Amino acid sequence: MKVITVLTFVFLSFHLIAQNNNTSSKDLEKDLKILNSNFQELKISNSRLKAEIKNFNLKLRRTQDTIEAIKKGLNEHTILLNHSLAQFGGQLADTKLATDSRIDHVDKSVSESMLYAIIGVILAIIVSILIYLRLNKKRISDKSDIVEQLSKTKLSIEESLVGEFEKQTELMETQLQVLEQQSSSDQAIISSEPDHSLPMKVANEINLIERNISLMDAGTKGLKQLTRSVGKLKDNLAANGYEIVELLGKPYHQGLKIIVVNSVPDENLEVGQEVISKVLIPAVLYKEKMIQSAQVEVNVGV
Repeated sequence: MKVITVLTFVFLSFHLIAQNNNTSSKDLEKDLKILNSNFQELKISNSRLKAEIKNFNLKLRRTQDTIEAIKKGLNEHTILLNHSLAQFGGQLADTKLATDSRIDHVDKSVSESMLYAIIGVILAIIVSILIYLRLNKKRISDKSDIVEQLSKTKLSIEESLVGEFEKQTELMETQLQVLEQQSSSDQAIISSEPDHSLPMKVANEINLIERNISLMDAGTKGLKQLTRSVGKLKDNLAANGYEIVELLGKPYHQGLKIIVVNSVPDENLEVGQEVISKVLIPAVLYKEKMIQSAQVEVNVGV
Protein backbone atom coordinates (compact mmCIF):
# COMPACT_ATOMS: atom_id res chain seq x y z
CA MET A 1 0.00 0.00 0.00
CA LYS A 2 2.86 2.39 0.90
CA VAL A 3 4.62 1.70 -2.40
CA ILE A 4 1.46 2.36 -4.44
CA THR A 5 0.84 5.60 -2.54
CA VAL A 6 4.40 6.83 -3.03
CA LEU A 7 4.36 5.90 -6.75
CA THR A 8 1.06 7.72 -7.13
CA PHE A 9 2.42 10.92 -5.64
CA VAL A 10 5.69 10.67 -7.57
CA PHE A 11 3.66 10.29 -10.77
CA LEU A 12 1.58 13.28 -9.77
CA SER A 13 4.78 15.26 -9.12
CA PHE A 14 6.14 14.55 -12.62
CA HIS A 15 2.73 15.20 -14.13
CA LEU A 16 2.44 18.60 -12.44
CA ILE A 17 5.98 19.66 -13.43
CA ALA A 18 5.67 18.46 -17.03
CA GLN A 19 2.30 20.11 -17.57
CA ASN A 20 3.02 23.35 -15.64
CA ASN A 21 3.56 25.60 -18.66
CA ASN A 22 0.79 24.07 -20.81
CA THR A 23 -2.07 23.20 -18.44
CA SER A 24 -4.66 25.68 -17.38
CA SER A 25 -4.76 27.08 -13.86
CA LYS A 26 -7.96 25.16 -13.27
CA ASP A 27 -6.33 21.76 -14.00
CA LEU A 28 -3.33 22.48 -11.75
CA GLU A 29 -5.57 23.57 -8.91
CA LYS A 30 -7.61 20.39 -9.29
CA ASP A 31 -4.46 18.24 -8.94
CA LEU A 32 -3.37 20.10 -5.84
CA LYS A 33 -6.85 19.78 -4.34
CA ILE A 34 -6.71 16.00 -4.85
CA LEU A 35 -3.36 15.88 -3.05
CA ASN A 36 -4.66 18.03 -0.21
CA SER A 37 -7.86 15.93 0.01
CA ASN A 38 -5.88 12.68 0.33
CA PHE A 39 -3.73 14.27 3.01
CA GLN A 40 -6.80 15.46 4.95
CA GLU A 41 -8.34 11.95 4.73
CA LEU A 42 -5.22 10.47 6.30
CA LYS A 43 -5.37 13.08 9.09
CA ILE A 44 -9.01 12.12 9.74
CA SER A 45 -8.09 8.41 9.75
CA ASN A 46 -5.30 9.10 12.24
CA SER A 47 -7.73 11.03 14.48
CA ARG A 48 -10.15 8.09 14.40
CA LEU A 49 -7.35 5.72 15.39
CA LYS A 50 -6.48 7.95 18.34
CA ALA A 51 -10.14 7.86 19.39
CA GLU A 52 -10.07 4.03 19.23
CA ILE A 53 -6.97 3.95 21.45
CA LYS A 54 -8.66 6.29 23.92
CA ASN A 55 -11.72 3.98 23.98
CA PHE A 56 -9.48 0.97 24.53
CA ASN A 57 -7.75 2.68 27.45
CA LEU A 58 -11.18 3.29 28.98
CA LYS A 59 -12.05 -0.41 28.59
CA LEU A 60 -8.70 -1.37 30.14
CA ARG A 61 -9.42 0.79 33.19
CA ARG A 62 -12.83 -0.84 33.53
CA THR A 63 -11.21 -4.29 33.35
CA GLN A 64 -8.76 -3.31 36.09
CA ASP A 65 -11.67 -2.13 38.24
CA THR A 66 -13.39 -5.49 37.66
CA ILE A 67 -10.26 -7.37 38.72
CA GLU A 68 -10.04 -5.30 41.90
CA ALA A 69 -13.71 -6.05 42.64
CA ILE A 70 -13.05 -9.79 42.20
CA LYS A 71 -10.06 -9.64 44.54
CA LYS A 72 -12.11 -7.73 47.11
CA GLY A 73 -14.92 -10.30 46.87
CA LEU A 74 -12.42 -13.13 47.34
CA ASN A 75 -11.05 -11.52 50.49
CA GLU A 76 -14.56 -11.05 51.89
CA HIS A 77 -15.43 -14.65 51.08
CA THR A 78 -12.29 -15.90 52.83
CA ILE A 79 -13.09 -13.84 55.92
CA LEU A 80 -16.66 -15.19 56.05
CA LEU A 81 -15.47 -18.74 55.54
CA ASN A 82 -12.91 -18.47 58.32
CA HIS A 83 -15.54 -16.98 60.62
CA SER A 84 -17.95 -19.84 59.87
CA LEU A 85 -15.26 -22.42 60.46
CA ALA A 86 -14.42 -20.86 63.83
CA GLN A 87 -18.08 -20.99 64.92
CA PHE A 88 -18.43 -24.54 63.70
CA GLY A 89 -15.29 -25.57 65.58
CA GLY A 90 -16.62 -24.05 68.82
CA GLN A 91 -19.91 -25.96 68.58
CA LEU A 92 -18.19 -29.29 67.89
CA ALA A 93 -15.38 -29.09 70.42
CA ASP A 94 -15.77 -32.75 71.34
CA THR A 95 -15.14 -33.89 67.76
CA LYS A 96 -12.50 -31.23 66.87
CA LEU A 97 -9.66 -33.68 66.28
CA ALA A 98 -11.78 -35.81 63.95
CA THR A 99 -13.11 -32.95 61.86
CA ASP A 100 -10.09 -30.61 61.72
CA SER A 101 -8.39 -32.54 58.95
CA ARG A 102 -11.59 -32.62 56.87
CA ILE A 103 -12.22 -28.89 57.31
CA ASP A 104 -8.64 -28.08 56.35
CA HIS A 105 -8.95 -30.25 53.25
CA VAL A 106 -12.23 -28.64 52.19
CA ASP A 107 -10.90 -25.13 52.83
CA LYS A 108 -7.77 -25.82 50.82
CA SER A 109 -9.71 -27.33 47.91
CA VAL A 110 -12.17 -24.44 47.76
CA SER A 111 -9.43 -21.83 47.99
CA GLU A 112 -7.28 -23.52 45.36
CA SER A 113 -10.23 -23.94 42.97
CA MET A 114 -11.25 -20.29 43.28
CA LEU A 115 -7.65 -19.15 43.04
CA TYR A 116 -7.06 -21.18 39.87
CA ALA A 117 -10.28 -19.85 38.33
CA ILE A 118 -9.38 -16.25 39.11
CA ILE A 119 -5.83 -16.71 37.85
CA GLY A 120 -7.23 -18.20 34.62
CA VAL A 121 -9.57 -15.24 34.11
CA ILE A 122 -6.79 -12.73 34.80
CA LEU A 123 -4.39 -14.50 32.43
CA ALA A 124 -7.03 -14.58 29.69
CA ILE A 125 -7.64 -10.84 30.12
CA ILE A 126 -3.92 -10.07 30.11
CA VAL A 127 -3.32 -12.17 26.98
CA SER A 128 -6.24 -10.44 25.21
CA ILE A 129 -4.88 -7.03 26.17
CA LEU A 130 -1.38 -7.89 24.97
CA ILE A 131 -2.70 -9.18 21.63
CA TYR A 132 -4.85 -6.06 21.17
CA LEU A 133 -1.97 -3.74 22.05
CA ARG A 134 0.38 -5.54 19.68
CA LEU A 135 -2.07 -5.31 16.79
CA ASN A 136 -2.85 -1.67 17.55
CA LYS A 137 0.83 -0.81 17.83
CA LYS A 138 1.43 -2.24 14.36
CA ARG A 139 -1.54 -0.30 12.94
CA ILE A 140 -0.36 2.93 14.54
CA SER A 141 3.17 2.39 13.23
CA ASP A 142 1.89 1.73 9.70
CA LYS A 143 -0.37 4.81 9.79
CA SER A 144 2.46 7.00 11.09
CA ASP A 145 4.79 5.77 8.34
CA ILE A 146 2.18 6.54 5.68
CA VAL A 147 1.47 10.03 7.05
CA GLU A 148 5.19 10.79 7.30
CA GLN A 149 5.81 9.56 3.76
CA LEU A 150 2.89 11.61 2.44
CA SER A 151 4.21 14.71 4.19
CA LYS A 152 7.64 14.19 2.64
CA THR A 153 6.11 13.61 -0.80
CA LYS A 154 3.92 16.71 -0.50
CA LEU A 155 6.91 18.80 0.58
CA SER A 156 8.97 17.44 -2.33
CA ILE A 157 6.19 18.29 -4.80
CA GLU A 158 5.85 21.80 -3.38
CA GLU A 159 9.61 22.40 -3.55
CA SER A 160 9.64 21.20 -7.17
CA LEU A 161 6.76 23.53 -8.00
CA VAL A 162 8.51 26.44 -6.30
CA GLY A 163 11.61 25.74 -8.39
CA GLU A 164 9.60 25.65 -11.62
CA PHE A 165 7.68 28.79 -10.71
CA GLU A 166 10.96 30.58 -9.92
CA LYS A 167 12.27 29.71 -13.39
CA GLN A 168 9.00 30.99 -14.83
CA THR A 169 9.30 34.32 -13.01
CA GLU A 170 12.84 34.77 -14.33
CA LEU A 171 11.62 34.19 -17.89
CA MET A 172 8.71 36.60 -17.44
CA GLU A 173 11.02 39.21 -15.95
CA THR A 174 13.23 39.00 -19.03
CA GLN A 175 10.18 39.38 -21.28
CA LEU A 176 9.00 42.43 -19.32
CA GLN A 177 12.44 44.01 -19.65
CA VAL A 178 12.18 43.61 -23.42
CA LEU A 179 8.68 45.12 -23.27
CA GLU A 180 10.00 48.08 -21.28
CA GLN A 181 12.75 48.68 -23.84
CA GLN A 182 10.20 48.56 -26.66
CA SER A 183 7.94 51.01 -24.81
CA SER A 184 10.84 53.43 -24.37
CA SER A 185 11.76 53.31 -28.05
CA ASP A 186 8.11 53.68 -29.12
CA GLN A 187 7.61 56.88 -27.14
CA ALA A 188 9.33 58.87 -29.90
CA ILE A 189 7.00 57.35 -32.50
CA ILE A 190 3.28 57.98 -32.79
CA SER A 191 1.75 54.51 -32.79
CA SER A 192 -1.59 52.78 -32.34
CA GLU A 193 -2.82 50.91 -29.22
CA PRO A 194 0.05 48.74 -27.85
CA ASP A 195 -0.07 44.95 -27.87
CA HIS A 196 -1.26 43.82 -24.41
CA SER A 197 -0.93 40.06 -25.00
CA LEU A 198 2.40 39.66 -23.12
CA PRO A 199 1.42 41.71 -20.02
CA MET A 200 -1.92 39.86 -19.78
CA LYS A 201 -0.12 36.52 -20.05
CA VAL A 202 2.28 37.58 -17.28
CA ALA A 203 -0.66 38.71 -15.12
CA ASN A 204 -2.39 35.34 -15.60
CA GLU A 205 0.79 33.49 -14.62
CA ILE A 206 1.25 35.69 -11.54
CA ASN A 207 -2.32 34.88 -10.48
CA LEU A 208 -1.68 31.15 -10.97
CA ILE A 209 1.55 31.26 -8.95
CA GLU A 210 -0.08 33.20 -6.09
CA ARG A 211 -2.96 30.71 -5.89
CA ASN A 212 -0.48 27.85 -5.60
CA ILE A 213 1.58 29.71 -3.00
CA SER A 214 -1.56 30.03 -0.83
CA LEU A 215 -1.85 26.20 -0.80
CA MET A 216 1.75 25.55 0.25
CA ASP A 217 3.31 25.28 3.71
CA ALA A 218 4.95 28.53 4.79
CA GLY A 219 8.22 26.69 5.47
CA THR A 220 8.59 25.27 1.95
CA LYS A 221 12.14 25.78 0.68
CA GLY A 222 12.41 28.69 -1.75
CA LEU A 223 8.88 29.98 -1.08
CA LYS A 224 10.00 33.35 0.32
CA GLN A 225 12.26 33.98 -2.68
CA LEU A 226 9.42 33.08 -5.04
CA THR A 227 7.11 35.53 -3.26
CA ARG A 228 9.69 38.30 -3.67
CA SER A 229 10.08 37.46 -7.37
CA VAL A 230 6.31 37.69 -7.89
CA GLY A 231 6.29 41.09 -6.18
CA LYS A 232 9.07 42.26 -8.50
CA LEU A 233 7.04 41.14 -11.53
CA LYS A 234 4.08 43.19 -10.30
CA ASP A 235 6.35 46.21 -9.92
CA ASN A 236 7.61 45.76 -13.50
CA LEU A 237 4.04 45.58 -14.78
CA ALA A 238 3.17 48.73 -12.86
CA ALA A 239 6.19 50.50 -14.33
CA ASN A 240 4.76 49.79 -17.79
CA GLY A 241 1.30 51.08 -16.87
CA TYR A 242 -0.36 47.74 -16.01
CA GLU A 243 -2.18 46.84 -12.79
CA ILE A 244 -3.61 43.55 -11.49
CA VAL A 245 -6.81 44.33 -9.58
CA GLU A 246 -6.94 42.70 -6.11
CA LEU A 247 -10.30 40.88 -5.87
CA LEU A 248 -9.69 37.90 -3.58
CA GLY A 249 -11.76 38.14 -0.38
CA LYS A 250 -13.65 41.22 -1.60
CA PRO A 251 -17.47 41.46 -1.36
CA TYR A 252 -19.24 40.72 -4.63
CA HIS A 253 -22.16 42.72 -6.02
CA GLN A 254 -23.89 42.93 -9.38
CA GLY A 255 -22.18 46.20 -10.32
CA LEU A 256 -18.72 44.64 -10.56
CA LYS A 257 -17.47 44.10 -14.11
CA ILE A 258 -16.39 40.52 -13.55
CA ILE A 259 -17.55 37.09 -14.70
CA VAL A 260 -18.79 34.68 -12.00
CA VAL A 261 -17.85 31.18 -13.15
CA ASN A 262 -19.13 29.31 -10.09
CA SER A 263 -21.06 29.96 -6.86
CA VAL A 264 -20.42 27.88 -3.74
CA PRO A 265 -22.80 27.76 -0.71
CA ASP A 266 -21.05 28.82 2.52
CA GLU A 267 -22.65 28.39 5.96
CA ASN A 268 -20.00 30.64 7.53
CA LEU A 269 -21.36 33.70 5.71
CA GLU A 270 -24.54 35.59 6.49
CA VAL A 271 -27.55 34.73 4.33
CA GLY A 272 -27.28 36.56 1.02
CA GLN A 273 -23.70 37.71 1.61
CA GLU A 274 -21.37 37.06 -1.34
CA VAL A 275 -17.56 37.03 -1.19
CA ILE A 276 -15.02 36.39 -3.96
CA SER A 277 -13.25 33.21 -2.82
CA LYS A 278 -11.13 32.40 -5.88
CA VAL A 279 -9.75 34.40 -8.83
CA LEU A 280 -9.40 32.14 -11.87
CA ILE A 281 -8.41 34.91 -14.32
CA PRO A 282 -7.36 38.31 -12.92
CA ALA A 283 -8.73 41.70 -13.94
CA VAL A 284 -5.99 43.76 -15.65
CA LEU A 285 -5.92 47.54 -16.12
CA TYR A 286 -3.75 49.52 -18.53
CA LYS A 287 -3.46 53.16 -17.54
CA GLU A 288 -6.61 52.71 -15.40
CA LYS A 289 -8.56 51.24 -18.33
CA MET A 290 -9.69 47.60 -18.10
CA ILE A 291 -8.18 45.41 -20.82
CA GLN A 292 -9.08 42.01 -19.26
CA SER A 293 -12.16 41.11 -17.19
CA ALA A 294 -11.80 38.85 -14.18
CA GLN A 295 -13.32 35.37 -13.92
CA VAL A 296 -14.01 34.42 -10.30
CA GLU A 297 -15.64 31.94 -7.94
CA VAL A 298 -18.00 33.37 -5.31
CA ASN A 299 -19.02 31.98 -1.90
CA VAL A 300 -22.68 32.67 -1.08
CA GLY A 301 -24.09 32.71 2.46
CA VAL A 302 -26.95 30.25 3.08
